[in-house]
Amino acid sequence: MSPSELGTQKLLDNKTNGKVYTELIEHIDSNTTMSVISSQFSIYAFNAMQKHLDKLRRFRFIFTEPTYVKKEEVSEAKEFYLARNNNLAPGLVGTQFEIRLRNEMVQSALTKALSEWISNNSVRFKSFKTKNTAQPRLIGLKNSQNNLVINGTVDFTTDGLGITNSTRTDVNTCSTGAFAQPFSQFFDQLWNNTQLLEDVTTDLLQSMHVLYKENPPQFIYFLTLYHLFQDSLDELTEDSIIRTKTGFKETEVWNKLYQFQKDGVMGAIDKLEKYQGCIIADSVGLGKTFSALAIIKYYELRNYRVLVLCPKKLRDNWTTYTLNDKRNLFVNDRFRYDVLNHTDLSRYSGYSGDINLETLNWNNYDLVVIDESHNFRNNPPVKDRVTRYERLMEEVIRSGVQTKVLMLSATPVNNRMNDLKNQIAFITEGDEKALSKVGVKDINEVLRKAQMIFNEWQELPEEERTSDQFVDMMDMEYFKLLDTLTIARSRKHIEKYYSTKEIGEFPQRLRPKNVYSSIDLTGQFPAIGAINDEINRLILPIYAPMEYLLPRHIQYYADKYDIKTAHSVFKQSDREKNLLNLMRVNILKRMESSVHSFTLTVGKILDKTKGVIDLIDSHAQSYKAIEEGLEVDEELIGNLEFGENVQVKLEHMDLIRWKEDLLDDKERLERIWRAAKQVSPSKDAKLASLREVIETKIEQPINPNNRKVIIFSAFADTVDYLYRELAPYFKTRGLHTAMVSGSGGNKSTLEFPRKLQSRVSMKDINNVLTLFSPRSKEKNKVFPDVEEEIDILIATDCISEGQNLQDCDFLVNYDIHWNPVRIIQRFGRIDRIGSINKQIQLVNYWPTEDLDEYINLQQRVKGRMVLVDISATGEENVIEGNKEMRDLQYRKKQLESLREKVLDLEEIKGGISITDLTFSDFKVELMEYLKKNRQKLASSPEGLYAIARSSPALDGEVEPGVIFALRQLHGENQMKENNPFYPYYLVYITQEGEVKWTTTHAKKILDIYKKLSSESNEIVTDLVARFNRDTDNGTDMSAYTDLLAKTIDHIRGKKVEVGRMSLFSSGGTVTSGAEVSLDDYELVTFLIIK
Repeated sequence: MSPSELGTQKLLDNKTNGKVYTELIEHIDSNTTMSVISSQFSIYAFNAMQKHLDKLRRFRFIFTEPTYVKKEEVSEAKEFYLARNNNLAPGLVGTQFEIRLRNEMVQSALTKALSEWISNNSVRFKSFKTKNTAQPRLIGLKNSQNNLVINGTVDFTTDGLGITNSTRTDVNTCSTGAFAQPFSQFFDQLWNNTQLLEDVTTDLLQSMHVLYKENPPQFIYFLTLYHLFQDSLDELTEDSIIRTKTGFKETEVWNKLYQFQKDGVMGAIDKLEKYQGCIIADSVGLGKTFSALAIIKYYELRNYRVLVLCPKKLRDNWTTYTLNDKRNLFVNDRFRYDVLNHTDLSRYSGYSGDINLETLNWNNYDLVVIDESHNFRNNPPVKDRVTRYERLMEEVIRSGVQTKVLMLSATPVNNRMNDLKNQIAFITEGDEKALSKVGVKDINEVLRKAQMIFNEWQELPEEERTSDQFVDMMDMEYFKLLDTLTIARSRKHIEKYYSTKEIGEFPQRLRPKNVYSSIDLTGQFPAIGAINDEINRLILPIYAPMEYLLPRHIQYYADKYDIKTAHSVFKQSDREKNLLNLMRVNILKRMESSVHSFTLTVGKILDKTKGVIDLIDSHAQSYKAIEEGLEVDEELIGNLEFGENVQVKLEHMDLIRWKEDLLDDKERLERIWRAAKQVSPSKDAKLASLREVIETKIEQPINPNNRKVIIFSAFADTVDYLYRELAPYFKTRGLHTAMVSGSGGNKSTLEFPRKLQSRVSMKDINNVLTLFSPRSKEKNKVFPDVEEEIDILIATDCISEGQNLQDCDFLVNYDIHWNPVRIIQRFGRIDRIGSINKQIQLVNYWPTEDLDEYINLQQRVKGRMVLVDISATGEENVIEGNKEMRDLQYRKKQLESLREKVLDLEEIKGGISITDLTFSDFKVELMEYLKKNRQKLASSPEGLYAIARSSPALDGEVEPGVIFALRQLHGENQMKENNPFYPYYLVYITQEGEVKWTTTHAKKILDIYKKLSSESNEIVTDLVARFNRDTDNGTDMSAYTDLLAKTIDHIRGKKVEVGRMSLFSSGGTVTSGAEVSLDDYELVTFLIIK
């Protein structure tokens, strides 16, 4: 045999000793049959070779690993052998060395071209039926001219063919002529062996369809979530969270919930199971009570003993659901939890409802639900007694059985990150390392750093002080802490990101009506500013006996009443100064409420002042300081939480000076009281204005036939006064009025037949509310035989939380709380999801039209109070002047905003809403989707996309662009503390190349993703057609690869000007300081927004 007939042999290593690709293209002609044995077949190798492959007479391919081969089991079920966790041939969408090619985003077009090539040519694919440990690999060319076989480590991928540079160590022998003949014969024998091989061409074509078919945005949304939360996938099954055999999902309360509430309940139960606690911080009007009831029912079905701790004013609201009573919407669920007041933690005897506090076994509760948990954000130091906080922690949570803790609060954080500290301590039992396994090494340290960053954020100029800036500044550990323990959604969140088809819509908020009423119709009573000056001149010595101690006795009382902590001393004298200022606040607030309330309050203080003068004149032994009668905001009353009222021996006091000040006050109080007493109801300008407002509403209803009105006041005596003066008048107009003050003095003008009187008692607050809001309270079930309803409800803040009164569409704030959060809570009674009212109206009564005057009025009356930061370090923190002025200016802006529109709680707090920072909803939503689609998601390859239409609901937030989901494979480590999904990255980039949101704003991006997918659960055909025209059916993706290049560059934090061709060319890398390969990032999914 001649040397030419014998052929040649040479080494190919795809580097310096020749490349497989070069040998193949030199030998292919129109008469060539190509035969391949390989573990992988890549669309990118096909694309690089296509113009040569098109010449082939025949193409045969054998997968060395079982691919698309059905494996018979003993049972009838069949499954595919798959090398990867998807239904695609190994390497089809690229190997680790083809990442940059995949990032060119043309896999859809390439796969479609491959499918057409296979279908239209003599192309067949076969696979070994069983695993073959020998793993033979070769590529052979056979034509009339010559035989060529390359065997060794060759694969049909761009790196295996030597097209793409890689770190592979390839050793291939390239044989021609006689040297190649045995290999060609071997392949022919193997190809025809039906015992070893099975034809899988049809299966391959079918599996590739997923790569080039269009996808609805909803599927890509869930596929993205599937990748982002893949560490939690094993946990994201309903069975891993709830025990379905409990019958939980058949309960009435579960089936009463909206989907967003169900999502929240599942998330909360998950946290309770994993971490022993959860804080539900949903905003006002989103039904936290119903969500909590569902969680309680789940645990009751597991035989848990449950305690609900709530403010006294909400007690009836909770106890109703435990009664065998028609007013109980969930009577068939048979709730059996105990209800106690927060204040019961300070009691050791007597009864709370039917519960004997002396014999109660506090440590035997498996689940404690704390409503309005922000009331426990402070743990004030006291002397010689246990605080409510300490008793709850020691006797209920730490003692006895293991206790899970569920907390409910619309305001768990009140501008101090440390507000969370004491609440979280209930969950962790005070162990600051309790969450170290989830990446929160030290809870106290995380909150301390968060407070420092928050303080720094507050100092920024107003235009920079945004929630986005806060997220950028804040350490990711803080977000991790919130995401681990909280469920938080706002009204805006629900409106934007949940489908209104399922939950209905919130009513439209009309612009608030602002009323500036005078006090006296005759104009004789002084203006509020003048009255305030009189109030400021009051000394109020009845509240500050320690101010009058003789010098030699001061230390004795300091030792007796001052409280020393590790960090500071809480002085009783400071407490008395605060009390004096609070009393001045109390007097002014009553003036703002009603002249009637003001007259009563001044009269009471006058009587007490006279009483103390009589005490001195009668030579009494001692005096105990007075504190009752305070009704002011929680944020102010918190300054009295430490210490206690004192008892002073009169012989230890400077009685001459004390009596002089008492007599001075007596004279001033008498003068004020006489002037106020002259303003009778007939002269009361504010009362007359209210009557007119109500009449106008009745004559011109904002919703057809709706005559209902709620009037809120902070003070029970104002409520009683309004009822007494308005109820008889409106009864003559055919309207029924009721009042609720929380003190048991409920009244109504409704009159019932004798047979109904005992059953429909107005003493029960729930009866009053049912007759006022019959639809939301399901009156037809409770009182089907009562036809009449209450039209006008006058109430204190005892019903400003936890009540659904959405039948009403008109709410009057007869006095403005200095804490605007309370106004939002009041309005939340009628501003509720699912309301039948199209529009709702808020009316605010202001004491003066000049807000600067009003702000100054507040500040003069409050004085320079010693505010004690008892939730942080325990050190005294007297407010500095610049911060005080900033707070005042912010409060002014809040009040100005209240005049123009109804604000959300997130807007009014002036801080950061934790609704922006948690991912619980997405995990629960993914869990639901996984029930039917787990295999579909698991088998989907990377690189899939969808096209969505921007939503009108997201105007101003969303513009045309792309949301990329990427995964970092290797290279420089990113800062994990700034990325909750590391090694995944989410980036939203606009069509113009502006990176709008990054992974630090992942919650924002996912919220947008959710909304776009909920409105596009089908393929948007017109957008797809436009996209195909713009990209030549996906073959020209240059516009999108440019955006991807900018996205990757932004992630790396390098501002390097690199063109698309250099970014995505074979083997290309970009150097900026350290060398970073673009193969470091893999495109997972992308959503194109049109």
